[in-house]
Amino acid sequence: MSKGTPIVERFAPSPTGLLHLGHAYSAITAFQGARGGRFLLRIEDIDFNRSKPAFETQIFDDLHWLGIEWEQPVLRQSDRKPAYEAALKTLWDQNLIYPCECTRRDISIASAPQEGHETLLGPDGVIYPGTCRHKTRPEDYGKSALRLDMHQLNEAEFHFTDLERGQTTFSKQQAIDSIGDVVLARKDIGISYHLAVVLDDAFQGVTHVTRGADLFEATRIHVILQRILGLPTPIYRHHNLIRDDAGKRLAKRDDAKSIKSYREAGYSPSDLRKLMSLGS
Repeated sequence: MSKGTPIVERFAPSPTGLLHLGHAYSAITAFQGARGGRFLLRIEDIDFNRSKPAFETQIFDDLHWLGIEWEQPVLRQSDRKPAYEAALKTLWDQNLIYPCECTRRDISIASAPQEGHETLLGPDGVIYPGTCRHKTRPEDYGKSALRLDMHQLNEAEFHFTDLERGQTTFSKQQAIDSIGDVVLARKDIGISYHLAVVLDDAFQGVTHVTRGADLFEATRIHVILQRILGLPTPIYRHHNLIRDDAGKRLAKRDDAKSIKSYREAGYSPSDLRKLMSLGS
């Protein structure tokens, strides 16, 4: 990003549940970081089975209550299917993705550790053992899951800047060992979070991405995709996770208390900011 380029921040929740304190922390931090620039809201609704209009409406209401405003119109991933399909075709034509028919059980069995070794885990769980990588390549990928072939990457090294951790550099071999061939499209959803978020950030001209530290390792996947698709790499800020008094992180998957429930209990936006150590 050149000097003087306006900052473009975004908040991109999924309407699959209610916002919690961790969401609020990311949204407020991104909103504050965009002062003097632009702040965007994106609805990541590619999980069609779990995305609900009621959750989206509540997201808007909670963010307004927190004092956050954003540019219109709001981008929805459900409207971006043609762009995702075009990117998949590009990667297919470059031999960078391959179809995979493995089930989770297949992967679990193939990745079972030998005695004295641990199962290798990456940002998406168990690192794929490459079972389908060397199978005969079909004329098209049909409805199979599609994996990024890390072994076919031309770049030997990748890097990105994080405002909390500084410059991060990693090699192709490190990506192979610690990430593996991640899924970029699935039968049930059609596109993975990793590819969608990279394409959407570039489409919206996002210059800064604020999110939790739990996504730091996934950012390596995004940087790789940005490089091979010729897209710019934003500056990242992976903030510490919000935790309760017992040290448990406050996240949707962990049944964290929602912003809506705090509001119904009589909390004010100022009260929540103090809970998150963001001041009054």
